[in-house]
Amino acid sequence: MTETTPKEFGFKKSPKIISYIRQFSATEKAVFGIFVLAAIVSTVLMAGRINSHFMIQVPSHGGELREGVIGLPRNINPVLAITDVDRDISALVYSGLMKWSDGKLVSDLAKSYTVSPDGLTYAFILKDDLHFQDGSALTTDDIDFTIQKVGDPVLKSPRKSDWTNVTVQIISPKEIHFILKQAYSPFITNMALGILPKHIWNTVNNDQFIFSQYNIQPIGSGPYKVSSVGKDSADIPTNIKLSTWSNYYGEIPYVSSIAFTFFGDEAKALSALDSGSIDSLATVSATEAVKLATNKAASYTVLQSPLPRIFGVFFNQSQSPVLSDIAVRQALNMSVDRIAIVAKVLSGYGVPIDAPLPKDIPPTDDVSTISFDIAAAQKLLEKNGWKKDASTGIYTKKDKKNLLQTLSFDIYTADTPDLKQAAEMVRDSWNTMGAQVDLKVFNASDLYQNVIRTRKYDALLFGELVGKDRDLYAFWHSSQIKAPGLNISMYTNSKVDKLLEDIRTTSDDDARADKYTQFEKNISTDTPAVFLYSPNFIYVVPKILHGISLSDITVPSDRWNTISSWYLATENLWGFLSDRK
Repeated sequence: MTETTPKEFGFKKSPKIISYIRQFSATEKAVFGIFVLAAIVSTVLMAGRINSHFMIQVPSHGGELREGVIGLPRNINPVLAITDVDRDISALVYSGLMKWSDGKLVSDLAKSYTVSPDGLTYAFILKDDLHFQDGSALTTDDIDFTIQKVGDPVLKSPRKSDWTNVTVQIISPKEIHFILKQAYSPFITNMALGILPKHIWNTVNNDQFIFSQYNIQPIGSGPYKVSSVGKDSADIPTNIKLSTWSNYYGEIPYVSSIAFTFFGDEAKALSALDSGSIDSLATVSATEAVKLATNKAASYTVLQSPLPRIFGVFFNQSQSPVLSDIAVRQALNMSVDRIAIVAKVLSGYGVPIDAPLPKDIPPTDDVSTISFDIAAAQKLLEKNGWKKDASTGIYTKKDKKNLLQTLSFDIYTADTPDLKQAAEMVRDSWNTMGAQVDLKVFNASDLYQNVIRTRKYDALLFGELVGKDRDLYAFWHSSQIKAPGLNISMYTNSKVDKLLEDIRTTSDDDARADKYTQFEKNISTDTPAVFLYSPNFIYVVPKILHGISLSDITVPSDRWNTISSWYLATENLWGFLSDRK
């Protein structure tokens, strides 16, 4: 057997190269070493540049958002939540059959759903292997239990009206049906209601329901769970920390934790923001937002998004005969500088409007925009028989009984800085036009109990919150003239009634849009109100927060609809690997 000599690998000329180097002088060796070192450094730098060229920055899990909140949590519970604080945390801890994403309803706990051809039956099938954050299974029993609690008259849930005349049928642990007495296309929006764990809450009687510890330490099935609750010596919550739930059935958010700190007023919250003890703050007043936005060196930035809140002056024609003259209402509509109101009252954080629809309900292009033109308004009045008194500057007109009418009425509003200031600006414009307008201001409780409910006002400067269902029935249908209806203009139009009824039962988006356009044109023609502005939702966030989108905000808690896309941390990956992350 012949022995084989192992092969050695190396440069064939290496011994000669080394012998040549040894023959170098000290200076030549130094120069040679410098060249070798430069070659190595250049190679490393080039490799780094090539690497950075192909690397991209992507979101990474991690980081904590320290959120300031004005107010205290009381009922972090989807059945009871009514304050911004409670809704904020409920939206992150609980989940429903459906959820909002980019302005659209998408499946959440639901795997699928169908709606019967007559629009009366909604059938839902749950996803597989759903659990609450304590490990207990989530089934249709929990959904049925939650809706029962919403409808319980003792609990007085703010969601009760959403589920009136709805029958719930449990088909199996994974299938549930909702049966309506009459078709109502916006009903699907109710499916975003967070689901309570029955095994926890069925042990709590109604008398103790609002006092349960689970209203402060909730257990839901959402992307975040409560990891700690801080309290002061009086046992009042001072902070609540949420952390991502590792067994969440959906996409786990990048932001690992959200620490809520509670403040008694805006001034204290702003002080904490200035000191850096919190990173973000929602529902900032427009005045303060202007100050914050001018601080370019700050670690935060100010974001805003339109809210579907319609503020305007609503005319009660049955209370004030002078307002029953359509020429008067049209002239008043033309004599309001909406842009100036938004600039002064909202510091620019809002949009001027001249229609009863939120800006996201299309189409509105066919409805003419009313411009600010007092001279044109005066011509319109004079064309319709109104004459300005030379001594008082107030318009008068003789009615059919030859009695002299004076263009005079009162505006009623609430004693809040924004409404009061807006009402003063409207009053001054109308007085300039030639009307005699007085302002009456009430605290919010008195205004509702003694003015709005009784319909004892000439004109009311007030706001309407249009929900995600975009149902305007309560505001403009003639059946809603009396309290608790919200038709505060006492408006009656049979065509509008029919349109509103059809919108409620029409599921076709194009057909609904067409009916909204017809509705808007009727309101524009009749001028039962002067629409002024919609305020913006204002949110201060750290500059290092990325992926945030404030679209389709109805209430502040809607900002969490896109939480799965927010991120504070990043990492670098090769481009071809980023799609796999």
